[in-house]
Amino acid sequence: MLDHPTLHHLKALRLDGMAQAFAELQMQDRAADLSPAEWLGLLVDREVASRETKRFEARMRTARLRHVGASPENVDYRARRGLDKALFQSLLTGRWITDKRNLIITGPCGVGKTWLGCALAQAACRDGLTVVYKRMPRLFEELELSHGDGRFPRLFRNITKAQLLILDDWGPDRLTSPQRRDLMELVEERYGRASTMITSQLPIKAWHDVIGEPTFADAILDRIVHNAYRLELEGQSMRKTITKMGDETHQD
Repeated sequence: MLDHPTLHHLKALRLDGMAQAFAELQMQDRAADLSPAEWLGLLVDREVASRETKRFEARMRTARLRHVGASPENVDYRARRGLDKALFQSLLTGRWITDKRNLIITGPCGVGKTWLGCALAQAACRDGLTVVYKRMPRLFEELELSHGDGRFPRLFRNITKAQLLILDDWGPDRLTSPQRRDLMELVEERYGRASTMITSQLPIKAWHDVIGEPTFADAILDRIVHNAYRLELEGQSMRKTITKMGDETHQD
C-alpha cells in the first residue's frame, strides 16, 4: 500500500506517534467504522504516549543508573534481608521526593542496596522527576578534576539541580579535606530543596568518623539524617543465592 500523504505530513512534523498509529489504522478494517473524532482521538493518544515514553527514556539516560533494569515490579520482597515492604511501597509513590526528604539505605555487601535504590529511581523517572546517580568514590574524583579544569560550577549545578540525587557506596574511606568541603557544599545546596538518597555498608553511627572533622561531620549529617527515611537491610549476599528475579541476582 502506498503511503498516504497525511502520513508524510505527520512524519515531517515529527509527530511520530501519530504517524505510527495512522499507518496501523490504515491496515485495519475496523478503521472504516470510526468517526473522524475517534480517528483523531486515537492519533492524539498515541502521540501523547510516544512523547512520554521518549521523555522517560531521556530521563533514564541522564540518570545513568547502575542497574538500568531495576524496576519496582521486580522487587523481591521474599528475600530475607529485612526489607520493610510497607515502607518501600510508600517510597515508590515518590511522596518523599515531593516533600524534599532524604533516604538512607544501609546493609552489608550484596543485599541489594543499590538495586533497590535504582528501582526507586526508575519510579521517579516514570513520575517525570529528574535523577542523577553517582558512586561516591567516582563523584569525588570528578569534583577534584573539575576544580582544576574549571568545570566545577557546571558539574555542581548539574548535580544539585536534580530532584533526586543518589550517592551510592558511601564510605568506608575517610574523607579528605577537599572532599569534606565539596560534600558540605552539595548537601547545603540541596537541603530543603531536593531529595538525596545514600547507600552504604556502614551504619549511620559510623559516618561521623568517615567524614573526619567533627564540625563538618555535625553539619553534614544534620542536613542528611534528620529528615531521612531509613531502610536498614541485613542478611547474606544475594549474589550467592539463586532467585527468580534474574536482574536482581546482580544487585548492589
